[in-house]
Amino acid sequence: MNWDPLLLTFKLALVTTLLLLIVAIPLANWLAFGKSRIKPVVETLVSMPLVLPPTVLGFYFLLAFSPNNAFGNWLNEWLGLRLVFSFSGLVLASMIYSLPFMVHPIRSGLAATPPSLRESAYLMGRSKQNTLFKVLLPNIRPSMLSAIVLAFAHTVGEFGVVLMIGGNIPGKTRVASIAIYEEVEIMNYGAANVYSMILFVITFVILLLVYLINGGYLKRFWK
Repeated sequence: MNWDPLLLTFKLALVTTLLLLIVAIPLANWLAFGKSRIKPVVETLVSMPLVLPPTVLGFYFLLAFSPNNAFGNWLNEWLGLRLVFSFSGLVLASMIYSLPFMVHPIRSGLAATPPSLRESAYLMGRSKQNTLFKVLLPNIRPSMLSAIVLAFAHTVGEFGVVLMIGGNIPGKTRVASIAIYEEVEIMNYGAANVYSMILFVITFVILLLVYLINGGYLKRFWK
């Protein structure tokens, strides 16, 4: 039993989730309160990974980041970034693929906050950035928790995107979903079952805790 794919999977999910949180908060805030003609286009682009087959995204990532193409060659020559068949490429592809799972819950939470909350903060002299981080986000903790967990769990379960952009390099890009597929191909169902059961149990526990926390069941239990 090789534990490297599982460790790499959770490392990828953790890094992706943390980076997505940085990107998603200002983006969700703009989508919730911003006024722009290009807003529908941005909303569509953010939501595209929900409906596109993962292999489509992975294929275009592979083309874009390949050193044989202009953009990929520029990244490699000038920035020293080789995103194809690398962990960095997995992170970037995972961020784009899991973006709607982080953005949508945060945006919904922000849009549901009472307008008076923002207006009161502005009247008190708070800036928009200060209002977002000190007033709005603390009031949408359930949405924030849901976004973080959904993005993490979705990254853990990725297959098509990571296979296309990362391949199957042991210790580098061979995550658990790819390891399961490989074990099934060689009819090693025992190892595939172990990988699958670990992912199933961990994902179930994480999602269950989110529902318990957001539903207030844990508070009632400890009273």
